[in-house]
Amino acid sequence: MKTGSVDLPLHGGNAPRWLFERMKKLGREISLAIVLEYGRGELLKRLSDPVWFQSLGCVLGFDWHSSGLTTTVTGALKEGLKEEEKDIGLFFAGGKGKRAVKTPQDIEKDAERGFISNETANKLVRTSRLVAKVDSNALQDGYTLYHHFMVFDKEGNWTVVQQGMKVEIKYARRYHWSSEGLESFVRDPHKGIITQSIEKPLNLVDSTIEKTREKIVSVAGEDTEIVLKEIKSINLPSHHPLYPSDFNIDYLRKILRRTRELNPTDFESLLLVNGLGEKTLRALALVSNVVFGSELSFRDPALFSFAHGGKDGYPFPVDKYTYDQSIEILRSAVEKAKIGEIERLHVLKRLEELI
Repeated sequence: MKTGSVDLPLHGGNAPRWLFERMKKLGREISLAIVLEYGRGELLKRLSDPVWFQSLGCVLGFDWHSSGLTTTVTGALKEGLKEEEKDIGLFFAGGKGKRAVKTPQDIEKDAERGFISNETANKLVRTSRLVAKVDSNALQDGYTLYHHFMVFDKEGNWTVVQQGMKVEIKYARRYHWSSEGLESFVRDPHKGIITQSIEKPLNLVDSTIEKTREKIVSVAGEDTEIVLKEIKSINLPSHHPLYPSDFNIDYLRKILRRTRELNPTDFESLLLVNGLGEKTLRALALVSNVVFGSELSFRDPALFSFAHGGKDGYPFPVDKYTYDQSIEILRSAVEKAKIGEIERLHVLKRLEELI
């Protein structure tokens, strides 16, 4: 995958209703066309590609360089396909703000409706939590997550698109994940990241520092007071210095004690400990660095992106007539494809009866 960067500034306001309604319709027809022609796995794969996703947003008429493209496109897909979920075998969870937090409930509701098994639902809930934990705590790039969107099928294949904001500069960073080809959640797990610029994050999911992750887990299991003593003594001239003022020592003591009691056996399990955030994880990483000499990574795993114009008039205003024609052409093609598929099944059934 090629790498690079693109500005994703925060734009004020919302997508106008007339545009969002068209985005829902066109997004639905494009998605149905892909599923009918190539299968649901192909749509999952394409949504996990940052450049394809950005291109989809452009085709749907949103500002190509706006952070709002992420939230609006995923919202349009979720709304546009909500009546098609059962038929196409793809389901949608999460979204922006409070909707992101409700991702587990969305998944569990699909299990209650019989769309997925309870076992698959439990795995997907764990995946959702772990993906969010990695981009919030293990990849410390300064962007605060506010959007988490998951698409999955009944077999448990999934794609996650989530986004963070660096408030002080009002720019966003979008993270893409996929179950396809994923070997580990904590070793170079991203399909791609679209961002404003390259940062120097504390990257604890760099594949080259496996031993560091092992040492961090080891430190988390040590005597709490000994670890706290080491933390208080750390004062490194690094990209991520640690000072006593960064912590509420009593809270840190509580978290470290809980972590020790739970005794996580690997880095994934450590990330899922309730209450363990980026500061605690950074402290454990720095203690590991000082005590064991384990390497730290500051490598940014970061990427970067017109058909109907954009809502802000750039590169030109949205052409409503052409937009509506695109919707109708795709809708007609999808309907014909559906009819063709039904006829094919009828023929096969008749042949089966004759045999």
